[in-house]
Amino acid sequence: MEQKVFAFLMFSGQADEAMKLYVSAFEDAGIVSAKYYPQSEPGAKPKVLHAIFSIKGQQVMCIDNQLSDSHPHAFTPALSLFVNCDSEAEINEVFAKLAEDGKVLMPLSPSPVSTLFGWLEDKYGVSWQLNLPAR
Repeated sequence: MEQKVFAFLMFSGQADEAMKLYVSAFEDAGIVSAKYYPQSEPGAKPKVLHAIFSIKGQQVMCIDNQLSDSHPHAFTPALSLFVNCDSEAEINEVFAKLAEDGKVLMPLSPSPVSTLFGWLEDKYGVSWQLNLPAR
């Protein structure tokens, strides 16, 4: 079945870097497509016109906000990406990688409905809830 609803993340110049971090954090992940703005300066970071990456079969879109100076937008933990992990090793590894230079909102710990659950904001401001479902 074709995916009809996508999370869509708008960054202020870090979309390429963030997308590469996200797909490196998860085993079942990859960049599906990426289109970039033409670089205006030699050696400048690539700016994403439109990209799609996948995590565990779920596709997420992202772009760089070309008007970030005049129309800045920030991410908020009121909306987060919720990912069910497959093992304790996976949730520990992904949590550590995404939390690096970010902010832990809830450290990994057992919950009434999860073997382990943790919530963090990565260094780009994107909020992640990582879950290891109770078996």
